[in-house]
Amino acid sequence: MQTPGSWVDAVESTLGSVSTTETRLALTAGILLGIFVVGWVLLPRVVAALDRSLRDRVDGGFFDATLTTVGRYAPASGRQVVAGTFKLSLVVAGAFGLGVLWGATDTLLAGWGLVAGTLPENTARVAGQLGVSLVVAFLAYVGTAALTDIVDDFSEQAEWMTDHQEEILLRVSQLSLLVVVGMVVLGVWGVNLAGLLVGAGFLGIVVGLAARQTLSSLIAGFVLMFSRPFTIGDWVQVGDAEGIVTDITIFNTRLENFDGEYVIIPNDRVADRAIVNRSQKGLLRIRIDVGIDYEADPDHARSVALDAIGDCKEVVDAPPPQVFPKSFGDSAVVLEMRFWIDHPTPPRKWKAVSAVITAVKSAFEDEAIKIPFPQRELSGRAETGGFQVRDSVADAAGEPAPEPETD
Repeated sequence: MQTPGSWVDAVESTLGSVSTTETRLALTAGILLGIFVVGWVLLPRVVAALDRSLRDRVDGGFFDATLTTVGRYAPASGRQVVAGTFKLSLVVAGAFGLGVLWGATDTLLAGWGLVAGTLPENTARVAGQLGVSLVVAFLAYVGTAALTDIVDDFSEQAEWMTDHQEEILLRVSQLSLLVVVGMVVLGVWGVNLAGLLVGAGFLGIVVGLAARQTLSSLIAGFVLMFSRPFTIGDWVQVGDAEGIVTDITIFNTRLENFDGEYVIIPNDRVADRAIVNRSQKGLLRIRIDVGIDYEADPDHARSVALDAIGDCKEVVDAPPPQVFPKSFGDSAVVLEMRFWIDHPTPPRKWKAVSAVITAVKSAFEDEAIKIPFPQRELSGRAETGGFQVRDSVADAAGEPAPEPETD
């Protein structure tokens, strides 16, 4: 097979005439040293100088902005690509020169022929498709990296978006971009996209029937993330489960209840249940009942309770606390005390409840307002003519019972 032409003959005539081993060793050392000096010492400086010169000429223009953008997201800068290409060329040329120097030309040519013989006849077309695919893959890499900055900027401007929603938006955008890139690459290589889409649609139907519950949770997860009924850290009640939201995924929601247990709820079950969010407003109203003796003055007891609640630092001033007579209990007149706490959490709630109960009890004791124990009133009545015990003797003889005496 005829390859490399006259330049191969020139190299062979120059290096092939060397006959002594010492001279070949010296030339080998010289070639290796030359490759190192040119490729790893001089070449980086030359490329850097050319890059600075190019940027000075196009400073501030569209081309400069394009270079800056590409360099920001590309895995390697333009200087690194150019320098790497020249280094590879130097290494290949040096290896060929060493092969000629040590009489391995036939082996090199045989290897080249073996590689060339395995190439298909339409090498140019395949090379073009490969080149386009690499360019599209490079643009996809740059695009996925650029999407991160785009989503970050959008999230900073959109105050309603949480960190979790930002992450989901980024992943969905990157996945969509990769799907488009995959379709483009398949089109470049002549793959029938229509048949592929039909097969994917049939596969989607099969998977959808086999994983209805999972897909339902997946869709519900996206709905929850963007409808935002709660966020991580909120105190919520979902059905019978209550706790702090610790994680929201596309498949389930995890709560930590007040016993330190983790409750994992599938998102489809979260979406079809009533959700009580006690943290979203930032305030939480608490109600406590207290009973006072029927002989106590409800208005006076109400005033004393309001003063006691107002002195508790765990209770906010606005909205103000309220106390209302609620009902007539079996043993007391029931007053309902209502007050608010801010930044509601279970510890803050129970701390406020404890403080209010302690303060109201102490205030009632100071004002001699009795909180009665459960009471029951017993009464009796005298026996009347409406009920008598039948005489056992008369009953045994079959005689009628005597008539009741009347006054």
